[in-house]
Amino acid sequence: MRLVVLSLLVASIALARGKASRVYSPSPTAVAATAARTAPATRAAPTAAKTAFASPADAAAAGPRMSRTDERKTCPVPDEGIEHAVRLMRDGMLFRYTYPSGETSPVSEAETALAAYTGHKYCIAVNSGASALYLSMVGAGVKPGDKVLCNAFTFGAVPSAIVHAGAEVVYVESTDEFVLDVEELRKTLTQHPDAKALMLSHMRGRVSDMEPIKAICDEAGVILLEDCAHSLGVRYKGLHTGHYGVACGVSAQAFKLLNSGEGGFCLTDDPEIAMRVAVLAGAYESNALKHNVLPEIEERFSKLAVQLPNLSMRMSALAASVLIPQVHTLDERITEYELRYNSLKARLAASPVASYSLVVPDDLPEVNPVHDELLFAIKPEALERAGGDAAVAAFMKACAARGLTMNLFGSKTNARNFVNWQFAPHGSTGSLPRTAEVISRSFGIRLPLQWEREDIASVFDVLEWCAAEVFGTPT
Repeated sequence: MRLVVLSLLVASIALARGKASRVYSPSPTAVAATAARTAPATRAAPTAAKTAFASPADAAAAGPRMSRTDERKTCPVPDEGIEHAVRLMRDGMLFRYTYPSGETSPVSEAETALAAYTGHKYCIAVNSGASALYLSMVGAGVKPGDKVLCNAFTFGAVPSAIVHAGAEVVYVESTDEFVLDVEELRKTLTQHPDAKALMLSHMRGRVSDMEPIKAICDEAGVILLEDCAHSLGVRYKGLHTGHYGVACGVSAQAFKLLNSGEGGFCLTDDPEIAMRVAVLAGAYESNALKHNVLPEIEERFSKLAVQLPNLSMRMSALAASVLIPQVHTLDERITEYELRYNSLKARLAASPVASYSLVVPDDLPEVNPVHDELLFAIKPEALERAGGDAAVAAFMKACAARGLTMNLFGSKTNARNFVNWQFAPHGSTGSLPRTAEVISRSFGIRLPLQWEREDIASVFDVLEWCAAEVFGTPT
């Protein structure tokens, strides 16, 4: 019986594909940015089977499989960065302030390069993205006992940073587009009028409507901070993320566009916040003079140096050395990411089989995005057709059998599921039903830059096949 079903599955996919246009193309913006590149060729649809398969092995072989399964590949360090790191190790020049001046310091060079890229006045390189968030909060005036709001859908490092600052976490519901719900922000601030700050997370590079969020925060007297761990290179109305808040944090953790294994940056246009963050990060004695992108206010530094603790969080020279050349290649890599993502998204949208059950939310029209990962959800009506929530596990199992690993955001072990954050419980906020429902059927699939475009195309093939197998095809 199963062999007949699989035979019919191949036939139904081929039939549904035949009813739709086979033209898939990247966005005009991406094409213009890389005119010399050629978009990946469209794969032919599988031929409908005329008879039942001879064996289960034949049936399984008929369907697509992932051409690569090393989805945890991270951005490699350029040769220039490797050679720089080796020189530092040979000379023993690893400490954040070993170099005599900012002009010669790799850490200051990395700070200068990133500030120039994002357009911020001041930049302090630190040991992790979570440290950048923590320091931006403390630098902006968040104190123990204060209430700090954040998206309910984010990574556990965000509420962790709030807890690290001694503050209370208050969650705000997220939308189907994986961004903070603006109307829910208004409601939450009404319920918590004493909130001190909002740590707005651009989770997976998804950016909310920034202008109304800033207006709401300004009206309520709430400090707006931005978590840009996933939004490096992303722009809202032409402005790099991190400029609507008074400060932001960027991550250089291994799975981000900048890879030092672990690292981060705090960026701001506010001189007082910049000085406070630098001192907290470890700019003791005259070491503040070794920063290239800090305010030149020595008297203020000398006062802060005895008022604030030295937490020794500034980035090491070794970590900075591997990041410097990566900053200079960001736009080139982002262009390639966008070409591949746009082609994949267009194929999913154009496929009557995939679009029958799966949805990839659009970015806001004001946003110039960066996609190093595919975020998508199973449509609620598809779950109903397949018998309910158990179909989520069935879909994951079907994809895994074909070599496709997916990250279910709502799983009981996922660090992006707010239910799992016992260190920052959501009890005072409520059950957050909308966020819980969305993440229960939402996934992320990494798209490593080392994969060829043909490897990215196989993601589509597997998703389409498994969607048909679990949720059916349109009639």
